[in-house]
Amino acid sequence: MNRPIIFSIDDDPQVLRAISRDLKSVYGKEYKILSTTSPNEALESLTDLKNSSDVVAMFVCDQRMPEMEGVEFLEKAIKIFPKAKRVLLTAYSDTEAAIKAINDVQLDYYLMKPWDPPEEKLYPVLNDLLDDWQNDYIPEFKGIKVVGYQFSPQSHTIKDYLASNLVPYRWLDIEKNPDAMEILELNQLSVDQLPLVVFDDGTFSTKPTIRAIAEKIGVNPQITNEIYDVVIIGAGPAGLAAAVYGASEGLKTLLIERKAPGGQAGSSSRIENYLGFPAGLSGADLTRRAISQALRLGAEFLSPQMVSDIKQKDGYKTIVLDDGPEINSRTVVITTGVDYRRLDVKGIENFTGAGGYYGAAMTEASACKDKEVYIIGGGNSAGQSAVYLSKFARNVYIIIRRDSLSYSMSAYLIQQIDNIPNIHILPDTEITEATGSNCLEKLTLINIKSKETINKEAAALYVFIGAKPYTDWIKLDILKDEKGFIETGRELRRYDNFGKIWKINRDPFLLETSCRGVFAAGDVRAGAMNRVASAVGEGSMAISFVHKYLAEV
Repeated sequence: MNRPIIFSIDDDPQVLRAISRDLKSVYGKEYKILSTTSPNEALESLTDLKNSSDVVAMFVCDQRMPEMEGVEFLEKAIKIFPKAKRVLLTAYSDTEAAIKAINDVQLDYYLMKPWDPPEEKLYPVLNDLLDDWQNDYIPEFKGIKVVGYQFSPQSHTIKDYLASNLVPYRWLDIEKNPDAMEILELNQLSVDQLPLVVFDDGTFSTKPTIRAIAEKIGVNPQITNEIYDVVIIGAGPAGLAAAVYGASEGLKTLLIERKAPGGQAGSSSRIENYLGFPAGLSGADLTRRAISQALRLGAEFLSPQMVSDIKQKDGYKTIVLDDGPEINSRTVVITTGVDYRRLDVKGIENFTGAGGYYGAAMTEASACKDKEVYIIGGGNSAGQSAVYLSKFARNVYIIIRRDSLSYSMSAYLIQQIDNIPNIHILPDTEITEATGSNCLEKLTLINIKSKETINKEAAALYVFIGAKPYTDWIKLDILKDEKGFIETGRELRRYDNFGKIWKINRDPFLLETSCRGVFAAGDVRAGAMNRVASAVGEGSMAISFVHKYLAEV
């Protein structure tokens, strides 16, 4: 945490050196001492200090300065740091102005120049003032601040990106948090420029793209290798496991992710059936551990970055990025996973990111406090989210088309849900319409057996209605099944055109696609088991086949 600041301002360089020297000698370890001869320069710097969550504990300011008098400076400075202590340096002739300043700017003390010896005339006064300040001081959050409207899709996208990448931030709702408007006024901005991201160095960006945020916070390093041994596309559990094993076994490894690491598992509030964690762990925690492990072992990580195509030439694979240089690799492992299917219901698209969310969206959980929340879907992801949201919401309703959760949800989760009184199951039910003004407010539900329709208040709807593979971007001759999942191994021989594509004298390896040296693992692969542990297993297994492939080329 940054040290609090004591700011001294005096237009006389000799006096300024003297006060700065005396301040540093006693307070330099506990406080950061800043000094300047220009009150205008000092005022300009205060905005940056406020943006970066630094705090000024005390101003020590000369009264007679040509740019502006000390009292005028303090009047302006305390609008930015109202709790800072105020000390005025005065000559004998300035006594009347100093006494007036006690009322005008709530001056804490006026100090006659010279203050020798400081042990008698300076330090005792400042010690008392700083002790008073410390008693009331509550450290501000040090890090990124996001200012915006709660039900803004742009704000949701930024919050979701930062949270998914484990970047600490503070959310300030412009409609509820007075600090939010203070930040706008301080930087002379308007609400039309929201969302606003203020970085920890004091700089800010209005309506920033995710790419711009990534570049600013340094999570998007430059590519260092001309040719990689393996490029892994997708940083879900399968991709993370492949990166760990690839890097640990000495392969030049690059991991590319279009959104944030962890995939759907990364947004899970609690994974309770993962081997070795009897108390369970969150998807974010699992992701953080895996990323740290992969980077420590030497893997490189590129995010957020979209891959638009893979090309083959002379045995090498060229990964084409949406925005950036092409990447050459000897092998590719596709672990792009799946996306939640969109809910085809009247009105729902109007509220995506404004009360309607695909996946867990844990960043919005606090906004559901004491409200009515709905979840549609009966799988484990839906159940885990219901358990998590029940800690915030007044009631959580799980909407399913079948008569029971037992068809698609693990028994341990069903038991948990049964024991939580504010979670309610709505079987044999569908949503027919979503309505609201600026955000989701109501859902129209229908019982598919009785055909009874009812309107219910809803502050949020979380959608978990199955998934589709993220494979539309693939243009290479990689065979997929009718649902778009990538076929691998022996299953490829079922396809009539396999023989036209596969031109080598061996069968594809178990996780190899119809394109030699390109592998698939995890949920994106046809026939894969949708479990975190199986995805991790396939990711690590893919690296063993990468080794076999590299040995033959």
